[in-house]
Amino acid sequence: VSNWCGYDLSVVDTATGKETRRVDIGRFPRGIAVAPDDSVAYVTAMGTSDIAVVDLKTYEVSWIKGVGEAPRSVALSPDGKTLYVTLNGEAEVKRIDTATREVTGEVVTGNQPRSMVLSQDGTALYVVNYADDTISKVRTSDMTERQELPTKHHPIGITYDRATRRVWVACYVGALMVFDDV
Repeated sequence: VSNWCGYDLSVVDTATGKETRRVDIGRFPRGIAVAPDDSVAYVTAMGTSDIAVVDLKTYEVSWIKGVGEAPRSVALSPDGKTLYVTLNGEAEVKRIDTATREVTGEVVTGNQPRSMVLSQDGTALYVVNYADDTISKVRTSDMTERQELPTKHHPIGITYDRATRRVWVACYVGALMVFDDV
């Protein structure tokens, strides 16, 4: 669990519901993505331009530095080789190779891209653009925006329902929108 005001990450035992450890991250930790093999967690530090890489055995922290202004949400490809990050301060989504920690692609989606979700097969990202009241569909292979659709005011949350292939978007005005992934 990222602790925005505590500048750290809580590790919680899901069986007991008890916090077992805290890991210092820095200013405004937000998004978390855990590698498929549970070896590392990638955590955005939204008050920086960096992503923390937390070793889940030793809890040591290393960094992917200089990714961009205000990294917010992260998602991992199904094989764990590619990390995607929204940059709330730059209106971009970037693709990062987890082995080299280098940016391998980027796309401008909309103002203040916030939450995002990856399709089940990893071929598409769905990004909510908070300040533009839109959702973007991005093809991951070449980081091309394939579609942009309007939403209600200030879309903030998003999830992908694998069973129905639908994208659910929550907006601050109290609206919940459902889009078919076709």
